Amino acid sequence: MTDQPLNDYLANLLAQANRQVGRRLDRAFSAEGVPVEQWRILAVLGDGEGRSMGELAEAVAMNHPTLTKMIDRMVSNALVYRAPDPADRRKVLIFASDRGFAVNQRLSRLARRHQAEMSQTCGDQETADLKRLLEGLIARTR
Repeated sequence: MTDQPLNDYLANLLAQANRQVGRRLDRAFSAEGVPVEQWRILAVLGDGEGRSMGELAEAVAMNHPTLTKMIDRMVSNALVYRAPDPADRRKVLIFASDRGFAVNQRLSRLARRHQAEMSQTCGDQETADLKRLLEGLIARTR
């Protein structure tokens, strides 16, 4: 039986890249005291539209139990709030609060700076190619 080296597996390379890029972004966000996962939630809610927990879980690639705990923390920190869905009162939607919008703006500036640094490190074309390839991979594996 021949075992392939771990880095021959795309899943492993994606996990390593995610961890390294995420760590750099986490360091950029540490002064704000908001983890990357919370920024992702705020970024999705940044359009002012409420999202169900299911929609939010899909958008930020987080499982429901983890997302629920994260939303509970964010409610406690006045970053988001829950409200009934006007179309279906049985459903609850999550919205960014005014404080959440302000934090999202600050963090998004840091994320854009981080993105520019990544582009500078890898080159604009390589960065654009990588984004295109990843978007294609995500779309085809849904």
